[in-house]
Amino acid sequence: MTTLALKYRPRLLSDLVGQEGSVRALANALKRAKESGKIHQAYLFAGVRGTGKTSTARILARALNCAEGPTATPCGVCDPCRAAEQPDSSLDIVEIDAASRASVADARALREQVQTRPAFCRYRVYIIDEVHMLSTEAFNALLKVIEEPPPHAIFVLATTELQDVPDTIKSRVQIFPFRLIPVGLIEGRLKHVCEQEGVSFEGGSLRLVAEAGQGSMRDALTILDRVISAGDGTVLEEAVREQLGIVSAHLVQGVMSALAIGDSAALMEACRELTEQGADWATFWRELVLAFRDRLEQEARSNRGPQELLRWSRMLSLLLSRERDLRDSSLPRVVVELALITAAQLPHLAPLDALVSGSPAHLPPRPAGPPPVPSRAPQVAPAPEGPRRPAHPAPPPAAPAPRVPASPDQLRAACSEAFRQAPGLRALATAPQMASDLRWEAPILRFRFPGNVRQTLVDFEREKSSPHLLAALAGVLPGLKAIEIAFEDEGGSAAPERPEDRLRREPAFQELLRLTGGEVMDIRREA
Repeated sequence: MTTLALKYRPRLLSDLVGQEGSVRALANALKRAKESGKIHQAYLFAGVRGTGKTSTARILARALNCAEGPTATPCGVCDPCRAAEQPDSSLDIVEIDAASRASVADARALREQVQTRPAFCRYRVYIIDEVHMLSTEAFNALLKVIEEPPPHAIFVLATTELQDVPDTIKSRVQIFPFRLIPVGLIEGRLKHVCEQEGVSFEGGSLRLVAEAGQGSMRDALTILDRVISAGDGTVLEEAVREQLGIVSAHLVQGVMSALAIGDSAALMEACRELTEQGADWATFWRELVLAFRDRLEQEARSNRGPQELLRWSRMLSLLLSRERDLRDSSLPRVVVELALITAAQLPHLAPLDALVSGSPAHLPPRPAGPPPVPSRAPQVAPAPEGPRRPAHPAPPPAAPAPRVPASPDQLRAACSEAFRQAPGLRALATAPQMASDLRWEAPILRFRFPGNVRQTLVDFEREKSSPHLLAALAGVLPGLKAIEIAFEDEGGSAAPERPEDRLRREPAFQELLRLTGGEVMDIRREA
C-alpha cells in the first residue's frame, strides 16, 4: 500500500507548496536553457526535511531530459520522463545517499563515473542527498568534479545543514533555499488530499495535523496517514490529539489562568490531571510556551501599559529557561511543577534593582481574596483639634545601609542569592559555595578556589570585572569596587581541604540545591 507522502509527492514545479521563490528561479533557468542551450551544471537545495528538496531534484532531472525540454512543464509520457519516475532503475538519473557513501573512495569513483556519457537522455543527473555528511577528503574530490564538469553532467546537491557545506563548494553552485511551509498552506494541501481520498474530517483536526508537521509537508502527510488509520477512514479531532499526545486547549488555558492569578493549587491539580491523562510533558510544554507567546502578542498590541507586558515576558522567559532541564531530566513532572510554581510567584517578587538601591519595592497586588476582617478593638474618640500650626515637611528617613554578612557562610549565601536573582547571572549562583575561602576586605571581595575547579569557573573568572556582576553584588557589599579570584595549587601546597568545602563541591549536593532552590546557611558536624 502506497503511503500518502509518496502518492502525493510533487511531480511538477507547480505542485510544490510554499517554495514560490525557488520554483520561479528554476522555471526561469529552464526557460533560458531552452532558448540558449546553456544550463548551470551544479545546484544546492538547502532546507529542513520534508520541504521538497529531493522531489525538486527529480523534477529538475525530468524537466532537463524531457523530449520537449528543457521545460518547466515536462510532458510525463516520454521515455526520459517515465524513467525519472523510477530513478533507481534509470541509468541517467543517479541518486547518491551521502550519509552511507561518504568516503573519499566513493567520491573518486563518482569522478570517474561522470565521464561516461548518458545512455539515452540529454543529461546524466547526479542527485547527492545529505551532502553535508561527506568527509573533507570526499568534498575535495567532489570539488574537482564540480569545477570542471563534463557538458553532459548535472549535479544537484541537497542538505539540511547548509552551514556544514564547505565554502569552496557553495561558491561553485547555485543555492536554492527551501523554507518551512506555512501552516495554512499545509492545511490546504491536507484538505485536498482528504477530498481526493474520500476521507471526511472534523473542523480543526487538519489544523492540528498541519501544526504538528512543523513546516514539513512530508511529516504532515505521514501524520495524516496514521490518523486516518486510527479513525477508520475519518479524521477526528480527538483521534488527532490522542495520536499526537496533544493536551486539550481547555487544560492549557486553565494553566494560563492559574498563572495569571498566582493559583499554585490549581497548577498542581493541572499537573496531576496531565499525569492521569498520560500526556507527553515536552508536548505540553511546547503548547504552553506557544500559548504564552500568543498572550504576549496580545499584551503588546493592547494599551494596558508596560507592566502587564513585562509580567508575561518574565514568566515566558522563565519557562524557556527550563526547557533544557525538562529535556534532560528523568523526572519531567517535577521540573514542570517547579517551573510553574516559580512562574506563578514571579509577579509578587521585588525586582532586584529595587533591593539593590534600597528603595521600597512596588509589588503588583496579589489576587483578590476575601475582604479583611475588621478589628474588634474598641474605638477611641478622636481628641479635639487644637489650633493648626504651619506644617513643616519632615525630612525623609535615611534608608538603612545594607547589613554586611558577618560569617563566611553567610557571605557565601548572600552572594549566591544575589547571582540567583540577577538576570543572566543565575548560572554563577553555585560559584560562591565552591570557594574554599571567601573574604570581604573593602572595597575588594576575594575568592579562593581549589585548583581542580578552575575549568568549571571559566565564566565566573571571565565576568568578574563586568559592571553587571559588580552591581549585583553591590546590594550585599556596599562600596564593592573589584573582585579577585585565586586558585590553590593543585600540587598540594595549599592548606588541607575542609570537609564542608568538599561537601559544597559534590555534584549531587549542587544538584540538590538547584532542584530545591535552597541555599547553604551553615554546615555543622554532629558530635
